[in-house]
Amino acid sequence: MAESPAISGITGKILVIFFIGFLAFVYQSIQPPPPKICGSPNGPAITAPRIKLSDGRHLAYKEQGVPKDQAQYKIVFIHGFDGCKHDVVFATSLSPGVIESLGIYIVSFDRPGYGESDSHPQRTPKSLALDIEELADQLKLGSKFYVVGYSMGGQVVWGCLKYIPHRLAGAVLLTPVVNYWWPNFPANLSRKSYYDQLLPDQWTLRVAHYLPWLTYWWNTQKCFPSSSVAAHSPDILFTQDMQLAPKFADSQEQYRAQIRQQGEFESLHRDAMVGFGTWEFDPMDLKYPFDKNEGSVHIWQGDEDGLVPVILQRYIAQKLSWIQYHEIEGGGHLFPYADGMGDKIVKTFLLGEKFVP
Repeated sequence: MAESPAISGITGKILVIFFIGFLAFVYQSIQPPPPKICGSPNGPAITAPRIKLSDGRHLAYKEQGVPKDQAQYKIVFIHGFDGCKHDVVFATSLSPGVIESLGIYIVSFDRPGYGESDSHPQRTPKSLALDIEELADQLKLGSKFYVVGYSMGGQVVWGCLKYIPHRLAGAVLLTPVVNYWWPNFPANLSRKSYYDQLLPDQWTLRVAHYLPWLTYWWNTQKCFPSSSVAAHSPDILFTQDMQLAPKFADSQEQYRAQIRQQGEFESLHRDAMVGFGTWEFDPMDLKYPFDKNEGSVHIWQGDEDGLVPVILQRYIAQKLSWIQYHEIEGGGHLFPYADGMGDKIVKTFLLGEKFVP
């Protein structure tokens, strides 16, 4: 018996309503919640000094070392993934005597979306370099200053070398994160390094690069494991990192709740989208950034780093012959936390002493 037109019409309307409801559910699932703005009625409290940037955003910072008006060396430190202004990793193993004798001043800051710095949905490698320049200007650090970046913060240093080289006295990249999609990497090397990662990390980065609008959903869905890095999985740690992990955890204990307090999307997820997205430049195309050998650029990399592939770091160092590359045998991603490492790093890049691990 044929279905009546009335019943057929009702069935069609139900299907349309169901489809619209399904689309609404999908849309809601992939939309990240707005960040919890620091200082707003229901947002996190503001506890640190902040500057107001030219576009109205705020950047929270922390100063340590000798007073800046007495400093011989002024350093802007850039924290890594899932970190904040308190994570000045090389300073953890930097002795007070070296800080005083060399006259070292360090200012660290919360990158946008982390800690107490406002989020920046339009963040790019260029915008963050300009944030750093504006921070230095408002704090009156002078015409030139040093930048030191760790992990994802080390990747940020490439933007400084590209967009504000005239402001730099020198730069240090501590196990800087690489982007597998930088065009100058040989396909065989980048492919091998990419597939050497744990499968959840392969998918997390693939989504961040090709489908950034799905990043929030992918990192919050429960059907498949997402980033092992965000989860602090021990599966990505080798010998030295296993030994240093308790020291790293202890160093974050007092402020861990501040790191993601504005929400994970504008901190962790945005980091992945920017760091592994399509860049407007390739670091391997950069030229020596200083005039008359007035500055130096150093990369430190452990050869047992489970997060950053050493073979790609070696390739970058080979392509950019003006970089001073230091590879640490048996070193992991947490090598700056090793006893005495901060003193060795500082004396090498500030005083030109030979680095001996």
